[in-house]
Amino acid sequence: MEREAFERLVVEELDELPDEMFEGLENLIFVVEDRPEDGSLDLLGLYEGIALTERGQYGFGELPDRIIVYREPHLAVCETEEELRDEVHTTLVHEIAHYYGIDEERVHELGWG
Repeated sequence: MEREAFERLVVEELDELPDEMFEGLENLIFVVEDRPEDGSLDLLGLYEGIALTERGQYGFGELPDRIIVYREPHLAVCETEEELRDEVHTTLVHEIAHYYGIDEERVHELGWG
């Protein structure tokens, strides 16, 4: 799947997430990149920033936090568009959970990744 089509799919999956998931989001952007910097295909997504639970004085000129969705790793693990949509959805929920300060162990306990 070409990058433009993948970006559209990510936007569509963002639109499918419940509104409640977005209520506390601020100074956050979503981006698509082909691969992680190390070139691996192991990482599907990444949250870069300061989790909401760790913020003190925040919001005064900081660059936005980022949630990155990696295109090529998703394509490597998914055979169909339906699988791809499910995996992108899971990745978005997983990384948004990190934004809210939910650690990796708890994300898995909740079945979000």
